[in-house]
Amino acid sequence: MRSLYPAIEPHDTGMLDVGDGHLVYWEVSGNPGGKPVVFLHGGPGGGTSPDHRRLFDPALYRIILLDQRGCGNSTPHSSAPDADLTSNTTWHLVADLELLREHLGVTTWQVFGGSWGSTLALAYAETHPDRVSELVLRGIFTLRESELHWFYEGPASNIYPDLWEPFLAAVPEAQRTSGSLIAAYSSLLADPDPAVHGPAAVAWATWEASGITLLPRPELVARFADPTYAIAFARIENHYFMHKGWFEDGQLIRDAHLLAGIPTVIVQGRYDMCTPATTAWDLHRALPEAEFRLIDDAGHAFDEPGILDALITATDRFAH
Repeated sequence: MRSLYPAIEPHDTGMLDVGDGHLVYWEVSGNPGGKPVVFLHGGPGGGTSPDHRRLFDPALYRIILLDQRGCGNSTPHSSAPDADLTSNTTWHLVADLELLREHLGVTTWQVFGGSWGSTLALAYAETHPDRVSELVLRGIFTLRESELHWFYEGPASNIYPDLWEPFLAAVPEAQRTSGSLIAAYSSLLADPDPAVHGPAAVAWATWEASGITLLPRPELVARFADPTYAIAFARIENHYFMHKGWFEDGQLIRDAHLLAGIPTVIVQGRYDMCTPATTAWDLHRALPEAEFRLIDDAGHAFDEPGILDALITATDRFAH
């Protein structure tokens, strides 16, 4: 089984002015003359971590990471009391990627994304297919209404009834009658009172962290529950979900034919409760030439052994 490459530090970093008052953090590590790859983190609002650099052979890859608008080291941070998410949309992020590519002097790059990162990777590649050398996608998520309903409106509680209870309890009973918990959380997260938006953000982020691994990982849940992280994460994610990613329902799978000719690997955990395998299967059927890896003993997280092995096997092969 392949595992992460040794830890490395970036040799170049910066803050890219992408407009609308946003500065996006980026970094480059690995071989300055190597094959360019851009890593797209999840959430939206999850930010990058040093382990993300370790998915790629540093001797062969020029490894590019960025924190998307409003999270990680990018500014302004969406945990701020006056956070404005108006100019934080999928299509702003697609445009940011093009600005970063040009800024770094990259002609084409491999695009690697998991969870929400797979959404953004598909949106970017379907918009700029000529700029993508390969796609590596994990835990496929496309923001279809059925996908959002599964994890945020109740059906997933059949698997996690104990974990669902605190998520539901954070919404006052009077606000549950709208029929949309995503909408109820939108109101709570937008409330200027920290006593309202703080607990709501922690409940939202904790629910997600509890469902993304095959087996419980308390240290991961604790990281998501950190208030500064949770507020930015929950606000950005909920904002995107309220707007269905600014997609027509099913758009990314409908337009997958635009990716024909781009070497693609799809990696999916069979027991992924956050982004169930049905979406990856639908993408596989829409893009049959892609390599499809369904990992039988895995959930959603990128660092579960079978998923990690499949991802690094793909990046190693594409490096050549």
